Amino acid sequence: MVFHSVPKPIQLIFPKRKWEGDGKDDQVYLTFDDGPVPGVTDFVLEELSKRDQKATFFMVGDNVRKHSSLAKEVLSEGHGIGNHTYSHLNGYKTSYETYYKDFLVGENIFQDNLGIKTSLFRPPYGLLKHSQAEQVRETHQIIMWSVLSGDYSTALDSSQVLVETQKRTKAGSIVVFHDQEKTTQVLPEILPSFLDFLIDRGLKTALL
Repeated sequence: MVFHSVPKPIQLIFPKRKWEGDGKDDQVYLTFDDGPVPGVTDFVLEELSKRDQKATFFMVGDNVRKHSSLAKEVLSEGHGIGNHTYSHLNGYKTSYETYYKDFLVGENIFQDNLGIKTSLFRPPYGLLKHSQAEQVRETHQIIMWSVLSGDYSTALDSSQVLVETQKRTKAGSIVVFHDQEKTTQVLPEILPSFLDFLIDRGLKTALL
């Protein structure tokens, strides 16, 4: 089951995490998790470039290590980059020490390969313990989401993903897609239409 929207009570439990933007000037915050992955990330970049739209990419450090030229392309085209750990760990299933070390390894990868320090962090699966969050928050803003596309789910067809994502997207929304192997087939079926939907609604993409 995919919960495309995060209920307000859940957001209130974690008020120090960013769930949505302020909607200023009808802005929407597009985000892509898990890349960079050849054949997927470059497709996303092409579609964004066609429409002069920007997004924030929460990258897995190991993928940056393996595909640094693609990560550099994301950066050179003016998109934002955030830390998504080095090896995509589930915080609930990982000790504090292991999780934070993995986060730091990812951060070192960004510095060594891209020459940047990130200031944004998104926990894989949206899951991390309080102790992990407190440590990460000393240097990074924790970014969650208000709209989860569900593009990774084999239980949903592309038309369902598109309809549900469009229905929930409004000014201020932080929308999650994934540039990973699981979405290689579905992203070409939904992303162009979703980006055109934003334009038709007068919504502007912005960086977090």
